[in-house]
Amino acid sequence: MADHHSPTEHADHDADAYIHGTMTVEEQSATYSMFMNMAKWGSLAIASLLLFLVLWFQPGGSFIAGLIAGLVLAVAGTVFLKSGKSH
Repeated sequence: MADHHSPTEHADHDADAYIHGTMTVEEQSATYSMFMNMAKWGSLAIASLLLFLVLWFQPGGSFIAGLIAGLVLAVAGTVFLKSGKSH
């Protein structure tokens, strides 16, 4: 027959079965690392695009000036982000 335990009894059993420090965290660590990489590279891409568009569409602005400035920011940002942390 079916087990007629209440949902709270099952939740209490799961909480009691957990032993601190026994769970693996590789998946959470990989997800956090992926999010941080997407955030930093996405921010660089948005900043470069925004600089390009601002310099292109400002009054008296030019496409070439915006393109050069956007590329310089993208290259400098890539060098900076790839250098990593120095411990």
